[in-house]
Amino acid sequence: MPLVKSILRNAAVQIVLSWIAAQYVRLVHLTGSWEIIGEEYPDRLYDEGKPFIIAFWHGRLLMTAHAWKHVDKVHVLISGHRDGRLLSRMLQRFGAKIVFGSTKKGGAAAFVGLVRLLRQGSIVCITPDGPRGPRMRVSDGVVSLAKVGRVPILPMSYSASRRRLLSSWDRFLFPLPFGRGVIVWGPPIAAPEDTDEATIEAKRIEVERVLTELTNRADETMGWPFTEPAPVGASAR
Repeated sequence: MPLVKSILRNAAVQIVLSWIAAQYVRLVHLTGSWEIIGEEYPDRLYDEGKPFIIAFWHGRLLMTAHAWKHVDKVHVLISGHRDGRLLSRMLQRFGAKIVFGSTKKGGAAAFVGLVRLLRQGSIVCITPDGPRGPRMRVSDGVVSLAKVGRVPILPMSYSASRRRLLSSWDRFLFPLPFGRGVIVWGPPIAAPEDTDEATIEAKRIEVERVLTELTNRADETMGWPFTEPAPVGASAR
């Protein structure tokens, strides 16, 4: 295993793997029938020139490059972990811009950088349960970012009729070619007006609830049972 991890950290290997991953995502999209529900929500904010935060679960990341036609306008927050760097290289092949870091503890520099981007009118993309979980539990970082950046949070999720649900901490959804898929956007969730703990927690719960509902809706549409979130109070992996 140490040898495998060492190989996967190699930049040249990651470039090759990211190219393969990007081609696979294109294959799944081209050979499948994909429906996007609620795309008017990001379109409206974009047309009005308003910045916002896109939020989706870490386990529903793979097909996000095809979730919106303006992916080249999005800055995606990715961890500096090996897997994060691989995913970042893949997303860059679709035109996304990458910001390395975290909105959690120790991620002050990334947080400041994201606030700057939002205030400049950019669009930021975050997995609020990443990079290490607990699964489908929102950290308060995304809510604090929305508050400081004075922007709404736009929730999004997807599912596929032909898939493999991996046993990883995030139950990563790996869609298969020649199937159906659905990408679901929810309406904007307004940033909290106050910074007290009770207000932030209430907004965090709201974002978590809406994201879970969207994910359940997508899974149900594709004929799958719901993916269970990690137990309340579970630790990161």
